[in-house]
Amino acid sequence: MCRHLAYLGPPLSLRELLIDPPGGLYTQSWAPRRQRYGTVNADGFGIGWYPQDGTPPARYRRAVPVWADGNLPDLARTVRSGAVLAAVRSATPGTTQDESAAAPYREGRWLFSHNGAVPDWTRALTELVGELTAEDLLAVESRCDSALLWLLVRHRLRAGRPAGPALADVAARTAWACPEARANLLLTDGRSVIATRCGDSLWYRTAPGAVLVASEPFEPSGPFEPSGGDGWREVPEHSLLRATAESVEITPLPAAPAPRPAPPLSERMPTA
Repeated sequence: MCRHLAYLGPPLSLRELLIDPPGGLYTQSWAPRRQRYGTVNADGFGIGWYPQDGTPPARYRRAVPVWADGNLPDLARTVRSGAVLAAVRSATPGTTQDESAAAPYREGRWLFSHNGAVPDWTRALTELVGELTAEDLLAVESRCDSALLWLLVRHRLRAGRPAGPALADVAARTAWACPEARANLLLTDGRSVIATRCGDSLWYRTAPGAVLVASEPFEPSGPFEPSGGDGWREVPEHSLLRATAESVEITPLPAAPAPRPAPPLSERMPTA
């Protein structure tokens, strides 16, 4: 399991957003309040943020518990951004333990995170990854369920599919292939946030010109205090959330069609 969040709004320091808030993501690494699976999130963490000069997002990822990183407080008090995605990790059994498995994953302007788990993921996701080429699979960043889900999302984005349908399709197909899976997916390009609730908790909070999407509520700062904006609202189970700093839309996840049979590996191997 994991905890994650995404923020869009006026620039805040990473410390204001992640460390200082009571019950915030930093605290959720050892004391999550609404996590139904697992007890701590101590298998690594990651932060992705969009520089104010408009360049692609930067990342800081570690394989240690977030509280054990002595460099983070200095980084967090000096980096400011109006678009952030961050996560603390509780690893699925049998997955990679190094920082390559820590969200966010990245391509271009996209940042991605997975809050959940796919039990027996090497078997459960076999049918789904049949649509990928051998080149795609060999380029997987990490040996874990989250990295494979990111490959499936990225495959759709590269094909020109809009972010909302891409994320919804992967979450729905994952639930079809493995009913025990928990596939809360989170994606941002720094201008919008797309998220699924599929198996675990998801909440959002808005204020004028800002939105915060998170695995569980906490007391945020910046535009959300002392009483700015609306309170926390829970996203219904099996839903897709699309948000910008000005609006939030929630729709049901579609039912997933059966995966297509995978072609033989020899037909998916790149030719010389």
